[in-house]
Amino acid sequence: MAEKKGAAKSGGKNITVPSTAALRQQAVRGQAGGAKPAGQQQAKQAAPAAKQGKIEIMASRQFTNWLADQNASLAFTTYQVGKVFLLGLREDRKISLYERTFNRCMGLFADKDSMYLSSLYQLWQFQNVLAPGQKRDGFDRLYVPQVSYITGDIDIHDIAIDKHGRIIFVNTLFCCLATVSHTHSFAPVWKPKHISKLAAEDRCHLNGMAMENGSPKYVTSIGLSDAADGWREHRQDGGVILDVESSEVVLSGLSMPHSPRMYRGKLYVLNSGTGYFGSVDVKSGKFEPIAFCPGYMRGLAFINDFAIIGMSKCRENRTFSGLDLDDNLTKRKVEARCGVFVVDLNTGDLVQWVRLEGAVWEMYDVSVIPGVTRPMALGLRQEAIRRTISIGDAVKM
Repeated sequence: MAEKKGAAKSGGKNITVPSTAALRQQAVRGQAGGAKPAGQQQAKQAAPAAKQGKIEIMASRQFTNWLADQNASLAFTTYQVGKVFLLGLREDRKISLYERTFNRCMGLFADKDSMYLSSLYQLWQFQNVLAPGQKRDGFDRLYVPQVSYITGDIDIHDIAIDKHGRIIFVNTLFCCLATVSHTHSFAPVWKPKHISKLAAEDRCHLNGMAMENGSPKYVTSIGLSDAADGWREHRQDGGVILDVESSEVVLSGLSMPHSPRMYRGKLYVLNSGTGYFGSVDVKSGKFEPIAFCPGYMRGLAFINDFAIIGMSKCRENRTFSGLDLDDNLTKRKVEARCGVFVVDLNTGDLVQWVRLEGAVWEMYDVSVIPGVTRPMALGLRQEAIRRTISIGDAVKM
């Protein structure tokens, strides 16, 4: 796995991250702990990376000032190339970008003490091992993988921690909410009433979960199908938001909805098939658009008066073709973008952005880490993971 730290100056200076294939080449050349930090890589090692492909990252001119004002950092995933990115600021207010590689990483939950990440057939738990006020090479958080649950390839989407401290995740393949198990692949917690049985059939493409007071409150699905892969026939306007407690439909007529979130007592959702981010009037069952976002939206987080949204370029296959998003992009004479975009909740303006170009064109999840300015994480193939040891509180015999 590769480590990448770099800076994007305001005005759009690019950061280049070698592709996974190139990083494997570097590892073979003797970097068992991943690629060296940017600026320390030798030219002869960087050259193969350019040939294999690269990831270019650009930020809006005032993004670093905005991030500093929020006193926070961001984490986001792209399953297309299997990377989780940790984005913060260096002491000189230039961008610090740290990445780890996990096959098909999607669902993400992060706070100042822990991080949870789903991958192809696992769910990972990371813990920060730095004491308050401690730093390591300028980083104020060091997330170390401590636990891995083998779930099988159940297509985990959104992840959260409930009021009991349990990991709750959206099990998309089985169309249910679930938690981890020490003896099984997963333990179901809830399923919609329209799903007649738990089956590995992705019947309605249950994908998103909104928490309220430490419990799942709402979920999104692409349709109400109860047949294998039936959701694909309802991409245009069959999307719904369901109330978890009652299993009743709160809002219908959505197109490929994702990432429902409760924030300040209000329900927000990404109406991804149209390109509109908005709020939901639960009583009237109406979607109220806030902003048009030029891309396929997945991943939603909040801090202060801002929404942070992950966006992807539209994939050229049947699943993502023929949606209103295509027409809306054409009307605005703009192409879909990939990256993380910041929306002002008061005005609906897209005020800041970080864009990814090159080898990455799809995002999945986004998380805000309040009170953390520069996070990093260890990977499983780094030499440092052998030497990073933390000791817990003593326990009684």
